[in-house]
Amino acid sequence: MRNWLLPEYIEDVLPTEAARVEQLRRNLLDLFKVHGYQYVIPPMMEYMESLTAGIGHDLDLATFKVVDQLTGKLMGIRADMTPQTARIDAHMLDNQGVTRLCYAGSVLRTTPDGLARSREPLHVGAELYGHADIESDIEIQRLMVKALHAVGLGTLYIDISHVGIFDSLVEGVELDETLEQELYAALQSKDQAAVRELGRSLSQDILAALCALTELNGDVSVLDEAVRRLPQTARIQHALNDLRAIGASLADLDVKVCFDLAELRGYHYHSGVVFAAYAQGYAGPLARGGRYDEVGAIFGRARPATGFSLDLRGVVSSLPVVEMTNAIFAPSMGDALLDETIESLRSQGHIVIQDLPGQESHRAELGCDRMLVQQNGEWVVIAAPEL
Repeated sequence: MRNWLLPEYIEDVLPTEAARVEQLRRNLLDLFKVHGYQYVIPPMMEYMESLTAGIGHDLDLATFKVVDQLTGKLMGIRADMTPQTARIDAHMLDNQGVTRLCYAGSVLRTTPDGLARSREPLHVGAELYGHADIESDIEIQRLMVKALHAVGLGTLYIDISHVGIFDSLVEGVELDETLEQELYAALQSKDQAAVRELGRSLSQDILAALCALTELNGDVSVLDEAVRRLPQTARIQHALNDLRAIGASLADLDVKVCFDLAELRGYHYHSGVVFAAYAQGYAGPLARGGRYDEVGAIFGRARPATGFSLDLRGVVSSLPVVEMTNAIFAPSMGDALLDETIESLRSQGHIVIQDLPGQESHRAELGCDRMLVQQNGEWVVIAAPEL
């Protein structure tokens, strides 16, 4: 194997894209900061019990595992930063009121994930702990929309659902784990025939409601139809009212809200509203999130929680290419006034690249569109001819 080859779905990020990713990362963290979200940097590796606690089998399969040479215990390389922030909130901070946390870092997954189909996505996200009502769901979704607009995306499509509806329908019904997984998959793919086949042992009312979920997707009128077609339990009505309120709360933003009551992504750890953001021209979700009130229980405190994350590398790789900011070329001569001028320009945010001896034939590779020249005893910036 050649030394320069990388593992499949692992790739370098080259200068132009890396500069854009880093700039957007800073912009997003600044956006989160002014909304009161505190930045945390969880470790890349933890014991497996912490990394997958309360999240479910899917995350366990996505996690690379290694043996800790100091203790002999099984460790994992993080595949998702949400459990880590839940641990920080529950065990490290121990706040009694609302805690807002944000993060930005690479995760490693055993299979390709995200828009870029990479095994090393760059997750940027925000999580809100300690508030169980709809206002925190609304805050998180509005922040997600602002974040995606800050990245440079236009009109967004927000797909919203509520896992409490499915929970309410199967509450009290004895489903073995295999049947539950198969029913979950059939609902996700909106395969009504499969739902009917898998649910043949259920009561007719419950089966009819599950089949209805596969058809209840679209604009806000879907919620009115759901009121007519689903059982009139308090939990289902509360979930539908929450969905209606969230849709109304996003009306002033450049988004189009859709409801898909068969969307159960993350059903095993989400406990309420779930959502995903899309945009025209993109093959998959740009960001995902939802409520997960029970995840912190493994760390000693089952705090209400809601949040979202996006794969910044995937989003940037799908955006139109933007050329790097052009630089200013400076000669290599040792001149105190030149050095002072260069430092002044750099302090203002300009890129200044000073020449090195013997590189005359490679100056075009520097990407400089301006240059420093001496005029009347001063160093000034002028448009550069071909270097």
